[in-house]
Amino acid sequence: MNKVFTIFLLITFITGSKIKENEFIARQGQITFFSYTSVENIEAKNNQVLSILDIKKKEIAVSMLMRAFVFKKDLMYEHFNESYIESDIYPKATFEGKIIDFDEVSTNQTKIIKGTLTIHGISKEVSIKTTIIKENNTYILSGNIDVLVKDFDIKIPPILSSNIAKTISIEFKFQYQPYEA
Repeated sequence: MNKVFTIFLLITFITGSKIKENEFIARQGQITFFSYTSVENIEAKNNQVLSILDIKKKEIAVSMLMRAFVFKKDLMYEHFNESYIESDIYPKATFEGKIIDFDEVSTNQTKIIKGTLTIHGISKEVSIKTTIIKENNTYILSGNIDVLVKDFDIKIPPILSSNIAKTISIEFKFQYQPYEA
């Protein structure tokens, strides 16, 4: 009976965990944003960003929960989620794009990713300069993009407008492993 059970588990494992050769996943990608102000700089980091990379289709998808950003001060976290991003209404941000002229053989390349960035329920077409490093059977993508607060309909009260930058700098880094279905 024990041997039958072991064989059953082995067959289930082999057939159930099929590796998709062209797809890679980053389960703990990092996104950091920075806003310079005359009063106090605002910086937050999110280490719970999910991303899928398909090297054959040259496509990337990113999804993150807005409440997963960590701030230095609790009050910044509260204002970000309640007043600006409205995380109860818009709980996540996404990006879907295509890597232009991607070469899956090259070990180090800088490419443009064109796609749609959705924040606060607003979608905008963007182009992001990205460094792509291939190491063994993994990929590391990193880069940055500047976004305008007004492009995503984020309301800043006039009294606080001097305390919040109009342009937010966003940096990202994803370490992809082969995706197992």
